[in-house]
Amino acid sequence: MTHINVLDPSASPLDYYGYELRRYREAAGLTQKQLGAIINYTGSLVGQIETARKLPTEAFSERTDAALGTGGLLTRLLGLVLRSQLPAWFQQVAELEARATEICTFQTHMVHGLLQTQAYARAVLGAMDRSKLDDRTTVRLARQRILKKEQPPVFWAIIGEAALHQEVGGPEVMRGQLAHLLSYENEPRVNIQVLSYEVGAHAGLTGSFTHYRFGSDPAIVYTEGYGAGHPTANPDTVRDCSLRYDHLQAAALSLKDSAALIRRTMEERYGEQQLTSDGHPLA
Repeated sequence: MTHINVLDPSASPLDYYGYELRRYREAAGLTQKQLGAIINYTGSLVGQIETARKLPTEAFSERTDAALGTGGLLTRLLGLVLRSQLPAWFQQVAELEARATEICTFQTHMVHGLLQTQAYARAVLGAMDRSKLDDRTTVRLARQRILKKEQPPVFWAIIGEAALHQEVGGPEVMRGQLAHLLSYENEPRVNIQVLSYEVGAHAGLTGSFTHYRFGSDPAIVYTEGYGAGHPTANPDTVRDCSLRYDHLQAAALSLKDSAALIRRTMEERYGEQQLTSDGHPLA
């Protein structure tokens, strides 16, 4: 007889997800293997998710919701589950991203997490620690769900030109990443500017930062160090960073010229073959 782990649904969002998955499956009179066959996954994977030993994905959640008639419960739970798997010090930032009406970020040498491709994110996360890399990459990419909401935040990203040249993951990964940035050219709620080398001294020399604005709550500025995040609503800090961001926007290339520089860098530095955001050649 297969041993059935007893989950405490109040222990964590992942445990609650597994508990609800098992409850709906058993109510439908299906074994793990039978459910897996219906949704095109193995019964073993269903069991691992039910016992909170494996993270669910968006595709798994959507297929299972449809198969078990949950009314979309598992898909709705997924965002909470994945946010709970972020490092404890970063979970507050994920909540800020989810609530913000406007996000303005300046990144000196790396593409912001909300704009990263899977391959780029995997290379970044695996630079010093390759443990549970698949799950950690899935969790990071899950943050990008906010850009697909019915009312997504306005996202403005200023990226230092160094980020286009820092070869994270190799030429193919960088081609895919820069192509992904270009995919937002005609998306008015996602705006990408490049701060070129030619600017010289600028208002962001102190380092990267992100400014979150909300419908009614005070704005928050977030900076990050090694293994620690520093959100603050201090009015003086918020005003200072807001002014800095205005100056950075003025100094950066226009949206059109930024896209041209990204495209030129992709072709000249990483090869002429353009790729889609998934890393496949464009037709």
